[in-house]
Amino acid sequence: MNQVKLNKKDYDAIIVGAGFSGLYQLICLRDQLNLNCVVLETGDDVGGTWYWNRYPGARCDTESHAYSYYFSDDLLKEWTWSERYPGHAEIRRYMNFVANKFDLKKDILFQQKVTSACFNNDENNWNVITNSKIEFKAKFLISAVGCLSNTNIPNIKGLEDFEGKYYHTGNWPKNGVSFAGKNVGQIGTGSTGIQAVPVIAEEAKHLTVFQRTANYSIPARNKPLTSEFKKHVKENSDLYKNLVKRTPNAHPFEISKRNVADVDPDELNEIYEKAWEIGGLQFRAVFNDLVTNIKANKTASDFIKKKIRETVSNKKFASILSDIDHPYAGKRPPIDSNYFETFNRDNVNLVDLRSEPIELIDRTGIKTKKNHFDLDIIVFATGYDAMTGPLINMNITGKNGLKLNDVWKEGPKTFLGLQIPGFPNLFTITGPGSPSVLTNMPMAIEQHVEWIRDCINYMNKKDYSTIETDINSAEKWGDEVNSVANQTLLPTVKHSWYLGANIPGKPRVFMPYAGGLPRYTEVCDKIKNNKYKDFILN
Repeated sequence: MNQVKLNKKDYDAIIVGAGFSGLYQLICLRDQLNLNCVVLETGDDVGGTWYWNRYPGARCDTESHAYSYYFSDDLLKEWTWSERYPGHAEIRRYMNFVANKFDLKKDILFQQKVTSACFNNDENNWNVITNSKIEFKAKFLISAVGCLSNTNIPNIKGLEDFEGKYYHTGNWPKNGVSFAGKNVGQIGTGSTGIQAVPVIAEEAKHLTVFQRTANYSIPARNKPLTSEFKKHVKENSDLYKNLVKRTPNAHPFEISKRNVADVDPDELNEIYEKAWEIGGLQFRAVFNDLVTNIKANKTASDFIKKKIRETVSNKKFASILSDIDHPYAGKRPPIDSNYFETFNRDNVNLVDLRSEPIELIDRTGIKTKKNHFDLDIIVFATGYDAMTGPLINMNITGKNGLKLNDVWKEGPKTFLGLQIPGFPNLFTITGPGSPSVLTNMPMAIEQHVEWIRDCINYMNKKDYSTIETDINSAEKWGDEVNSVANQTLLPTVKHSWYLGANIPGKPRVFMPYAGGLPRYTEVCDKIKNNKYKDFILN
């Protein structure tokens, strides 16, 4: 009995996750509202997604001067990025810099994985239990678990028989993995796989890449930042703050107003060539209608496929890599450092799983329909149970025993990606139904965190006990999410994790909000200015 009392801890707010979302939410609630808060983090340090993503080549696909918190002018002045696209280690250093500057770690409990969270109807609070059997109580529960934190290893027959080592890119060993002298197989060629392949190939004795779905990729043209550019960013922080907040995807560049039909074929090719040389996600911003008009998109798709065939000298590999079945940027558009060039190496092989599917994994490697590949290491670059998986994993129970797993059986239902019907005082940062993964994440996070802060502040000032949404609001918002998605090419892609298509049995529902961050912010601000009357306050 005494042990139970010792293990109970009461707070105003419990925040789950110590990544970009959790750190800023702690600053907003603890330092700005003076609330008693705790952050529960599974890992043993801050970093969120970047704590786990240490795989070879792991790097952000947003340019570093935009992949930053913008809430603090001091922070913008004091931190300087070293590369155009920051690597995983530098991002963790940045997040530790933030945690130390704001003295956040004193209110973070590490190695505390949430195993259940239940709403107590009688007391109007949340009871949260972790793997340490500690019970936490709080009025507010805020999920800052991220969209891409629930790793997905496909259920391939015989994996347990494999006598070598296998790893998932999203749960990489802290001390790294040596590929020296090893025969390596990598399954998956999405954004993660495209980053990992060139780095693994440089070290491994031999690398076999198993590709199910061919993918576009644009050269990142990553490089160290010049002292001139670093100075420019510092002197123009207000300009960039304004820019990332007004562009639909929160990136530090404008999307062109011209359409593909506005230019002749020579100019079209010249524009694409120039964008290819600049590299990165700016490529998709050179025309306004690339993600809404299939004919316009085909010009970009054909250009990239041609580049792949020109780059890869092995004609068979070039054909497999350029046999892409979806429009460019219909899935998350990867950027790379020498991905296609890597297939010109003598120690790299490519297997097309559409013509030669994997049958099983045995003691010594992978058996496909046509061949057996002896392997020492298997790397799964097979993505995540994105957006919903991390939340469902917490075993959340709302009012009257309502289980999140049941509520989302047919797909996620949220209002604004912020709240779920039947789960009072639970806020989800960048949840399904918000712009989240379609944006530069720190900007979407700042908007969400500040909205949650203002909402809690309003509730406390007006002495409200609970806030919740209802099924009607969630369904209406779901219609809006579908409506804006259907104005784009995004929902047309069969194997997209935006639709949950990478997880067997997961409902096919388009999850992020594709209307852009400014439009979404406008909706949220209107609700806030209307004193949250779109929610149920008690």
